Amino acid sequence: MFRYVVELDDFKSFFDVLKEKGYEVIGPTVRDNAIIYERLGSFNELPIGITDEQERSAYRLKKRNDKALFGYALSPYSWKRYLFPPSIKLFEITKKDGIKIIENDYDGKKLAFIGVRACEIHAIYIQDKVFLDGKFIDPVYKKRRDNIFIFAVNCITASNTCFCVSMNTGPKVTFGYDLALTEVIEPNHYFIIDVGSKLGEEILKNVRHREANNDEIKKAEEVVNNTAKSMKRSIDTSDIKELLYSNYESEYWNDVAKRCLSCTNCTMVCPTCFCNNVEDVTDLKGESSERWRVWDSCFTNEFTYIHGNTIRSSTAAKYRHWITHKLATWIDQFGSSGCVGCGRCITWCPVGIDITEEIRALRSKR
Repeated sequence: MFRYVVELDDFKSFFDVLKEKGYEVIGPTVRDNAIIYERLGSFNELPIGITDEQERSAYRLKKRNDKALFGYALSPYSWKRYLFPPSIKLFEITKKDGIKIIENDYDGKKLAFIGVRACEIHAIYIQDKVFLDGKFIDPVYKKRRDNIFIFAVNCITASNTCFCVSMNTGPKVTFGYDLALTEVIEPNHYFIIDVGSKLGEEILKNVRHREANNDEIKKAEEVVNNTAKSMKRSIDTSDIKELLYSNYESEYWNDVAKRCLSCTNCTMVCPTCFCNNVEDVTDLKGESSERWRVWDSCFTNEFTYIHGNTIRSSTAAKYRHWITHKLATWIDQFGSSGCVGCGRCITWCPVGIDITEEIRALRSKR
């Protein structure tokens, strides 16, 4: 397979080409002291020369010593907010001129995702199993999923909360992309480009590029390999289903419950969680009513409320359910783990609960 080089000055052309093809470009940018995925108007909105430092309950931005475009680890946001929106109107019922049901014509805009990491591609494909592969297909997700262009990025840095190597989900992108890049900064700043689809090939044709030589390819591979070696966290996934199933009644969950706030942060930042609720909103005149789908979490009491009772009312039961579903029953349900090792749940837990340490602690109590 051929690999190509795009120089830094020519990389800007991707934005113009994608817009000419009718895509809205979504990519990383700095907002409110964080790197988030947002609509970009130009190349200059990328987090040029900015990196992130992440640790348990800690996130901050700092300047790099170079002009890297993708020299950060992960945004607190995930791409699911564009495929599986936090809130969306399903339909509206009105009484004007008779009762009418108006279904939402779901947004099917063409979106180009720039900066998708390997773990995040795995997360998208995990959500594909939830929303597309079952008996019932989600029309919102399908319409958006069918209209995205994925420009993936191999990681050149890892945060202290990343553990994708343990989950076999990164840091190198291996599938699921139209184009993928590896950013090489020294001695010269350029990008090694891999083509993953005919659409990606068509986009690349409109950007100045050349075939990469062996030295350039080797340099790019070294960058990604060094990222993998730099990861400080890991999780032992051997017999993990059996570990969690056999400890379902363990007293250990009460220890976690003493620390967990049931704040839902871990589920909100997780790129694979898909819990949702349905809310009806009626106007004051009673002439119209709207039904909305909104994100929810298995950590809320309302999520398991059934006819006067909450099934999982204790924090211990909630955390046990979350980690067991993520790492065990998810495998039975969808054929893969529900965790991609992105580490967001560790970074954004306000009390510093670390999923890798919790599994390690659970093993020690055997």
